[in-house]
Amino acid sequence: MVASDDLRLIESTLAGDTEAFGELVLRYQDRLCGTLVHMLGSVHDARDVAQEAFLLAFEKLETFRRESSFYSWLFRIAYNAAISQRRKERKNRRSIDHQKDQTGSEPTDSRPANDPAYQLEIEDSQRQVREALDELGEEYRDAIVLKELEGLRYEEIAEILGCPIGTVRSRIHRARQLLREKLARVTEREQT
Repeated sequence: MVASDDLRLIESTLAGDTEAFGELVLRYQDRLCGTLVHMLGSVHDARDVAQEAFLLAFEKLETFRRESSFYSWLFRIAYNAAISQRRKERKNRRSIDHQKDQTGSEPTDSRPANDPAYQLEIEDSQRQVREALDELGEEYRDAIVLKELEGLRYEEIAEILGCPIGTVRSRIHRARQLLREKLARVTEREQT
């Protein structure tokens, strides 16, 4: 169900008030980017995907059916864009591996070492959690991020992921188990 304030902004946007959509962007951009960082592992990629999602949402706003919250609909768009981003990364990774094979050296990282977003990505505590999330696999990671970090209901997650609620519950349960095991091993290693 769409919140009345969101509905007012959507209707204003559809009537030609682009500033109303700007309010929706301001309302949801931090939340969306935060979740996408956990999915994509990069602040830069998360911002790019969020920007793409907002642009697509603006272009397709007339197709929003108001059967779910605006954020759920927006996140579904962002989720699809994130999947596309992952595919591009895999393709680029294969290309980089090929380049490394051809030249005998790795391509250099173009990000400056003093970039604050880059510094945030390398903080140790975040790295440990990130590695544990990465090891989960996409289907478990996406489900647990949507539940635990976004606080979405099982029904909303099922809609976003395009699977039955029972599958969502199973993935979240399994993801929690795997995270407990992985983080326990990290803690054990640090204590020895």
